[in-house]
Amino acid sequence: MGRSAEKPHEGEAPRDFSELDIRFRKMESSDLDEVLSIERASFSHPWSARFFLEELRVPCARSLLAIAGDKIVGYIIYWLLSDSLDVHNLAVHPECRRRGIGRSLLMAVIEDAKCGALKRITLEVRKSNEAAQKLYRSLGFATRGVRRGYYSDNGEDALIMVLDVEPS
Repeated sequence: MGRSAEKPHEGEAPRDFSELDIRFRKMESSDLDEVLSIERASFSHPWSARFFLEELRVPCARSLLAIAGDKIVGYIIYWLLSDSLDVHNLAVHPECRRRGIGRSLLMAVIEDAKCGALKRITLEVRKSNEAAQKLYRSLGFATRGVRRGYYSDNGEDALIMVLDVEPS
């Protein structure tokens, strides 16, 4: 016997990704309130609304939202450069984590890199963020260096992780 997902209360993120249809689309400035809510719940030193808007105005910047029902449950922001792709920000609503949403966002970005014949994808991740590192490694990323004192909130080091892209 199948079960139905419990419907979230108004303003609450969906709880069961496995039973939801997730769709993806580009981020727009009108999405900022929901994105900022996820950002603040995800990071001790969150990006500001102004920073998001500035980032989205950069010509090489791209974004992708993960949407369940009518709620944004995750996002990724990245830059398409001449021969590489650089991930700048990735977050999933805390209530929706460990359900494949972050993986799906990254896989879409990897496909974008392959279609653009890019050679590599790079990102920085907190040295203490073992869950994110595990996800990145599962997709083929490898640690290639350390940025000492990278995070301004506490001076934590960042691991530089790289995925060498095979063209499709």
